[in-house]
Parts: sequence; C-alpha cells; structure tokens
Amino acid sequence: MLKELLQHKNIILASGSPRRQQFFKDMDIPFSIQLKEIEEVYPNHLKAEEITNYLAELKAKAFEDLLEENDILVTSDTLVWLDEIALGKPKDATDAFAMLQKLSNQTHEVITSVCLKSMAKTEVFHCITKVTFNSLSENAIYYYLENYEPFDKAGSYGIQDWIGLIGISKIEGSYTNVVGLPTELLFQKLITYV
Repeated sequence: MLKELLQHKNIILASGSPRRQQFFKDMDIPFSIQLKEIEEVYPNHLKAEEITNYLAELKAKAFEDLLEENDILVTSDTLVWLDEIALGKPKDATDAFAMLQKLSNQTHEVITSVCLKSMAKTEVFHCITKVTFNSLSENAIYYYLENYEPFDKAGSYGIQDWIGLIGISKIEGSYTNVVGLPTELLFQKLITYV
C-alpha cells in the first residue's frame, strides 16, 4: 500500500544502521541511502527527547540545499535515558561494560527521534519506550560484549540480540523503537507526505 502511495516520491534514508535499513525493506518502502558525516554534539542543557530531536534535525540540516521536489529525507537518533543521563554509543569495551552494569536491574527509557524533511516542510517526532533489565552478572555482560560487540548501539545493547533474550524482563511501548526506529509512527507520518 505505502509503496504505491510513495511511488512518485524519492525516500532518502540518511542512516548507516543496518537495522533501520532492514525496517524500510520490511515495510516495503522504496528508499535510497545517503550518508553525511556530522559531529553529533548537542548543547549541555538539553534533556531526554530534546537531545534526540536536536540531533535528528541536525542530521537533516546537512541536506538543506540538496533536496529536490519529490525528495523526503529521513534522519533519526536514538539514545538510552537513565537517571537523567544520556547513554549513547559506547566509546570502547570498558565504557560498554559500565553502561550495561548501570542498566542492570533498572528500568530505562529508549528514545528515538525522527526528522522528516522535504523542500516544503520539516517535521520532528519522537517515541519513548520503557525497558526493564533483570540483574546482569559480570559474566553475562562479558559474554555479550565478546560475542556480539554492540559498540554501534545506544546504551551498548541491542534488544534483538542475545542480551535482549536473556536479560530483559519487560518493555512498555514500541519494540521497534528500541531497535532504533518507531516504524508504526513513521508509517503514519510518511502517509501525510503523499
């Protein structure tokens, strides 16, 4: 259905994430990939979804003068929010271990913001999912880091990985949002661009 609606649009996904790219394929959305290197820095006073909103829009601004009439650009940003602290992608294995220890036996929020940009308008929206981890042993964390290397993921984990299968006791909200893209919300928003 969406494929037919969007056949005269050029959807550009500005993300190197294989998970986001797979979601677009699974939703039957025709798309191309265009990447631009940007420094993901945000003002210190921003909190929670203010951070992801800012970064999603910052990524879209890199394409400001490059969009053509039928283009719809999709950019996004995901972070883990725990105790008023943003957990992005880990710097290294030590950082990843520390993040997972913080998440152990806690409930945190996964926040993804998406920016849709065309020549006519820019729209930013976000989704928040609550995720609860069981207690994670040091051995389980070491095993996960060594075997799954989640160093490209916010909060140092992928819910679809081994750690999600053995360590997560509850989620409240969108599962796909935790993977990195709130697909149901994106679908509804894209329809308004047709």
